[in-house]
Amino acid sequence: MKKLRMGIIGAGGIAQGRHIPAFLELQDKVELTAVHDMNQQRASEVAEKYDIPYVFENYYDLFKEVDAVAICTPNKFHSDISVAALEAGVHVLCEKPMAITTAECERMVEASKKSGKLLLIGYHYRYTEAGQLAKRAVLNNEIGDPLVVRVQALRRRKVPGWGVFTNKDLQGGGSLIDFGCHMLDLAIWLLGEQEPVELMGTTYNRLSKSPNQINDWGIFDHQTFEVDDHVSAYITFENGISLQFECSWAANIKEDKIHLSLSGSDGGLNVYPFELYQPKLGKMMESTAEAKHDETAAGLAQAKNFVESCLGEAELVVKPEEAMKVSKIIEAIYRSSETRSSVNFR
Repeated sequence: MKKLRMGIIGAGGIAQGRHIPAFLELQDKVELTAVHDMNQQRASEVAEKYDIPYVFENYYDLFKEVDAVAICTPNKFHSDISVAALEAGVHVLCEKPMAITTAECERMVEASKKSGKLLLIGYHYRYTEAGQLAKRAVLNNEIGDPLVVRVQALRRRKVPGWGVFTNKDLQGGGSLIDFGCHMLDLAIWLLGEQEPVELMGTTYNRLSKSPNQINDWGIFDHQTFEVDDHVSAYITFENGISLQFECSWAANIKEDKIHLSLSGSDGGLNVYPFELYQPKLGKMMESTAEAKHDETAAGLAQAKNFVESCLGEAELVVKPEEAMKVSKIIEAIYRSSETRSSVNFR
């Protein structure tokens, strides 16, 4: 059976921590063929460590030797590299977020359609047991029509003090575009085909501008901190659905908190831990299920879905148009905060 020849563009932490190990687990269907990084020494070290045959200084040359690529660069470069790969006839798995702006996302979607090559965005929370179980519950009409969604993605004083996470030019933002985007994507996926109508958002970075740093994830320069470390938003969708959203890298709370719940016309569900609430027999009935939020397993499931889709054996779980909707909302939250006014999508 023909194996998918995979290239890695950007050989940093997310490539080595998630994507490369996942592809190595799938060696019956994929082979790691080439790697490119702006840091040539790091690219060479990764190639040697994982026995990857080719190292390229130019990613255009890499495209000639592979069938697909995983793009693990800073957000600023997602769109340009994805479009170049697709135009070269190469399938793309691009790390989240899809891009910094909606316009960049539109270019990616158009390039995918024009080339006929696949484009998957790395929203791996969809592949967790908890996410999959929640999606089945919604599709099975266990909660009826969704009415209110509540999302919290809160870290207690954990600003990533390494790499380029706090560089606005390279990343486009902070806690929202890096961390909150996962939970926002999962919530929107559970809602299905609903389109956003209006949004009000506020971003903050006051906590991380303080010289009195308390941070569990390394020291960073508070004087150059230029992205959001806390975000809140209220979003309305079609059919009167509302979404209450909050995310943070640096919350003053007791412990980290990830929360996603849906209240519907006939019931409600909580994703972490998975719980289903339904009024039956004159009382509220509760059912629970063991459903893990295992990001390593989710990363493997994502890689498997991508590889098998490229080989014509599966269908992508994350469609590029869906990922673009997340970026559209993220961009609108930042714009709403800057203008101190709501954003209307119509």
